[in-house]
Amino acid sequence: MGELVKKKDVRLPVSEDLQRELEEKFVKVIRGIGDTLNTLVERGELSIYELQEILADLEPSFQLISGKWVLEILYSLLFKGPMGFNRLRELTGASSRSLSTKLKILAQLGYIEREVDKGPPLRTTYKLTEKGRIAALLSLPLLYFIAKNSTERSLRSSFHH
Repeated sequence: MGELVKKKDVRLPVSEDLQRELEEKFVKVIRGIGDTLNTLVERGELSIYELQEILADLEPSFQLISGKWVLEILYSLLFKGPMGFNRLRELTGASSRSLSTKLKILAQLGYIEREVDKGPPLRTTYKLTEKGRIAALLSLPLLYFIAKNSTERSLRSSFHH
């Protein structure tokens, strides 16, 4: 028990000034969302029960985003742009089978587009849709916050059960 629990030090591979600017923008987004929700509840435009229904409706989206390889795929396409299957597999480390399955799901849900150039040679390119780009961008503040405010021990124990 008496073990010291150290908060995880999250450092982005950017200058300290840019990291501070990003953190300030994340805080503004969080405050804006909080203020908006509070206003809706205070005005009676959104009851706590309606909010619970909305959150329940969002659960499948959370499950999708937290699924293995999904964020790796979205971030690879966000930061590196359109690319083929093999390049995506190299960047993510996913097996061909897993990657193929996730790409099909993401395409069906409208997060990515699959473009086939009949060639020769036959070439398939994947790219983010606007919906996928927004989802990837919106997930960054959440993931950053979770990583920064979690402890080393709690992160490890949560995912290794």
